[in-house]
Amino acid sequence: MSSRLIAVRTEPLQATVRPPGSKSLTIRALFTAGLAVGTSRLRHPLDSGDTRVARGALRSLGSTVDESDEHWDVGGTGGILTPSREPIDVGESGLTARILTAVGALVPGTTRIVGQGRLPRRPMGGLIAAMAAMGVKVESESGGLPLIVAGTGALGGGTVTVPSGSTSQFATALLLVAPLATDSLTIVVEDLQGSAGYLDLTLDVMQIFGADVERSGQRLHVEPTGYQAADLEIEPDASAAVYPMVAAAIRGGSVTVTGLTGSSRQPDIQIIRVLAEMGCNIVQSEDATTIEASGRPLDPIEVDLSEMPDGALAVAVACLFADGSSRLDGLASLRHKESDRLQALVEQLKNVGGEARVEGDSLVISPGGLHPARVETYGDHRIAMSLALVGLVQPGIEIDAPGVVDKTWPGFWAMLDAL
Repeated sequence: MSSRLIAVRTEPLQATVRPPGSKSLTIRALFTAGLAVGTSRLRHPLDSGDTRVARGALRSLGSTVDESDEHWDVGGTGGILTPSREPIDVGESGLTARILTAVGALVPGTTRIVGQGRLPRRPMGGLIAAMAAMGVKVESESGGLPLIVAGTGALGGGTVTVPSGSTSQFATALLLVAPLATDSLTIVVEDLQGSAGYLDLTLDVMQIFGADVERSGQRLHVEPTGYQAADLEIEPDASAAVYPMVAAAIRGGSVTVTGLTGSSRQPDIQIIRVLAEMGCNIVQSEDATTIEASGRPLDPIEVDLSEMPDGALAVAVACLFADGSSRLDGLASLRHKESDRLQALVEQLKNVGGEARVEGDSLVISPGGLHPARVETYGDHRIAMSLALVGLVQPGIEIDAPGVVDKTWPGFWAMLDAL
């Protein structure tokens, strides 16, 4: 399908949604289980484009992943990995690319990693430099993908500084392999700007699989304990939950998201706080969160979204329905995603009739006269899912290349149709 016309809703929403499993948790758990001793079970994981390439990468290095509808059983290697004869294609998954690069140090031989779409232009230099400081050679002509890791089958200990100004994923990658090092490893996270919550997710997964990690400010000390198999429930994806929640905010009505509450450690659960500031009523139960909205214009906001960069796109769309101008700060990392999301947001918010401009690392949005439009997605799943929400209110919103949502939520369009 080359485009998809969004069906406008003339009545307030009434719906219950359970988003798919967290992509962030699924990929972290896959690699950790693949490095563990024994067979792990991941319950309710996310099956999407990004997690498929992560599973493929693990299989290329000697792990096994047996899949059923409700769970995956991951056969651990104990860190004893088999070199892949062929380049490992990580698709457009930045997290998979970065973790696999670090895992390559444990492979007794070369690991060639290639990517698709915009991924070869996304930053890798900070991770490559950190690994070089640890004695691991990584060859890259461009400073990104494609690259070759010259693994020796072992990773030394010591102390290494990981630049994290552009992404926390460099630190996550080294943290996940640190328990397999030959000695204790201290990772100093330098210049972390937002997304600190994703490091917390990494540490949570590591500890579930038996890692010994001590955190002191920006210093993370990891003992060489290895990993042991675990049984892990993957909670629903908070980044995915943002879309039905914002749908309720802009169309009005009530949408309940099951499986997620404000106690989640996923950074994008902060959408609850943001929508409350915009005037929505938030009702939380033991295992669900309900967003209630009147359908009247939302309150404009000024908010720092550096800790929830993925959810920021849907928040930007919500600002089109506010009673005045809003300012979203802390969005520097959006320039280095599947698209330059800052620029893409400006172009497409204007395309549907709003006003938007970039000021430094901030986005200023004002509502305007919405009108029918065909939305370009730039091959970016979050642009597609976020701008589609406009079509619930404004007739004639058509989403170009709707298949891009397969990257993180293959069932997104079915969910939207069911609202």
